[in-house]
Amino acid sequence: MNEERRQILQMLAENRITADEAERLLDAVGRELPEPGPGGAKARPKYLRVIMNSEEGDEGPSKINIRVPLRLLRAGVRLASLMPPVAITRANEELARAGVPIDLAELKPQQLEELVDALDELTFDLDDPRNTMRVFCE
Repeated sequence: MNEERRQILQMLAENRITADEAERLLDAVGRELPEPGPGGAKARPKYLRVIMNSEEGDEGPSKINIRVPLRLLRAGVRLASLMPPVAITRANEELARAGVPIDLAELKPQQLEELVDALDELTFDLDDPRNTMRVFCE
């Protein structure tokens, strides 16, 4: 049994989640694709990377290098499906107030996987030779 399944069953045993919530989580974990072994297809990405280099600025050049584990993003999407509707509404209101127009009720795990797949082909044109940006999965 993998670690994620064990944790879900442990939460169920401790009454931290309901049987329905556990079932949804187990279904979501079961839909994840296994990573191919050596000699198989392309390995499943593990991180979302955002790298930006800028030659502009008061203090000289700057560099941003962000590396987010995709497991964290996947877990966040799955956990959003367990939030009560009142909490989702309130979170959406706060996100909108902060200028982030995301509806947590509409997030689906397959959408995240589609985004990860699309990042293989993503490029940015900043139209400025002094600034570069890359967003990709690795």
